[in-house]
Amino acid sequence: MTPVTHRNGGELLAAHLASLGIDTVFGIVSVHNLPLVEAIDADPALRFVPVRHEATAVNAADAYGRARGGIGCALTSTGTGAGNAAGSLVEALSSGTAVLHITGQVETAHLGSGRGFIHETKDQLGMLTAVSKYAVTVTSTQDAGRILREASVAALTAPGGPASVEWPIDLQYAAQHDTGSPVAAVEPPTPDAAELDAARELLASARRPLIWAGGGANSARTELLALVEATGAGLLTSNSGRGCVPEDHDLVIGNFATTPAGRALLKDADVLVTIGTHFRSNETADYGLELPAAHIQIDIDAAALGRVYPARHALHGAADATLPRLTTTARRADAAWTARVREVRDEVRATLHDNIGPQAAICDALAAALPRGAVVARDVTIPSSSWGNRLLPMHDPRANVFPRGGGIGQGLGMGIGAALARPDRPTVVIAGDGGLAVHFGELLTLAQERPRLTLLVFNDGGYGVLRNMQDKYGERRSGVDLFTPDFAQLAAACGLAYARIADETDAKAVITAAVASDGPTLVEVDLSALGPMKNPFTPPVKIPTA
Repeated sequence: MTPVTHRNGGELLAAHLASLGIDTVFGIVSVHNLPLVEAIDADPALRFVPVRHEATAVNAADAYGRARGGIGCALTSTGTGAGNAAGSLVEALSSGTAVLHITGQVETAHLGSGRGFIHETKDQLGMLTAVSKYAVTVTSTQDAGRILREASVAALTAPGGPASVEWPIDLQYAAQHDTGSPVAAVEPPTPDAAELDAARELLASARRPLIWAGGGANSARTELLALVEATGAGLLTSNSGRGCVPEDHDLVIGNFATTPAGRALLKDADVLVTIGTHFRSNETADYGLELPAAHIQIDIDAAALGRVYPARHALHGAADATLPRLTTTARRADAAWTARVREVRDEVRATLHDNIGPQAAICDALAAALPRGAVVARDVTIPSSSWGNRLLPMHDPRANVFPRGGGIGQGLGMGIGAALARPDRPTVVIAGDGGLAVHFGELLTLAQERPRLTLLVFNDGGYGVLRNMQDKYGERRSGVDLFTPDFAQLAAACGLAYARIADETDAKAVITAAVASDGPTLVEVDLSALGPMKNPFTPPVKIPTA
């Protein structure tokens, strides 16, 4: 590349974002990032979204990248601003999603001096290192371009994660001299040849195979579908793997491994192939789920191989390159086994549909109203955990946006990011009143940016999941019953359209109209009026009862 001189760091950053295909940046302006924000805002090819909290800047950038299958960018200030972003960086790190996080820093002359310079904090880089895949400080105007490229490559290299760059404010204002030197991409690992041959032989012997796809399978959708159809195997998924094969495919069982029917299938399977899943505790009944001993595990992360469950054949490699090697020698499963897979697929869905009671009407209305591949961003709340993460169909992994690390309050920010990433189609956010209250300020972002977003707020007056746990295992409620605003008045104050679902019969018309709208709508689901599920939902965590 030809060396280029930019007037300041903001112009350099804008040029770098264009090279990544990013057209929207999320952040909060500050005295310690002003040149960056001003350059992005002035660039006609870029949109700066002024969110109301730094945590949302990262959540929105995270979901923007997920929805586009790439990378997002967040801008924060130094000190407290960077600290506010830390929790959302943890989410991106847990999810392995690519975020370029640019944060300010005090002037170079005062960096690390401990004088109490405005916005200064002790060892900000150490904090960022703890919650990022890659973290670095810009130390000169000659290095900033290279650092931005290195950070982006690190974030995008599987297993991905957030890359944080702290940029002293004096260096942001200065002219940038970028040599344009390219950063080499990291070549993916290749499985050991002998191990791969043994895995191929094992899979070829299988008569009752199952496949379990996690988020690592999302980059190998075509290859995974070929293996499923070549074998007639049933496809289980983690929550992160949903949509890697469209869930209306008749061999996709989905995120139902811990159900009685799912456990029975796993018990009777003679070979299990797992792809890019980390077997999280909430998806394995706190690791109590039993898997077949004949286990072929594929993962690009060497540390994941055999970490939770033993693998007879551990294949360290990229899914898109490894799966075809298995498919070429795979044999068709017994017809009776494939028929049983289809029966289990129908059974687990019918059972869950019945168990969620009146909320089934909402799930059905969403499935009918949303175009194929529309993003459903799900905060951590009972509707998400019970049916949004399982029953509501996913046809594209880019539509499957949720906080994989399990932290509440991130759903709306993620929804805003996803909606602005894919403005040609509607986005839905599923949130609870408790989680939404964590970042009520983002209702103002929603009102200002006006994306095609339907915000479904399931109002049960507090933290319903924890309330159910305390009712089931304890003798009193603590910290779970919260004051809830009048959502109609709140929506009106923010200039948002409002609707309410208080009965099953309301769901279809309300959701259809909201999804068809060209702008944002807040839909309150009044759970006290709607009525309870058949069985109160409690999360799959262990509570000592002795």
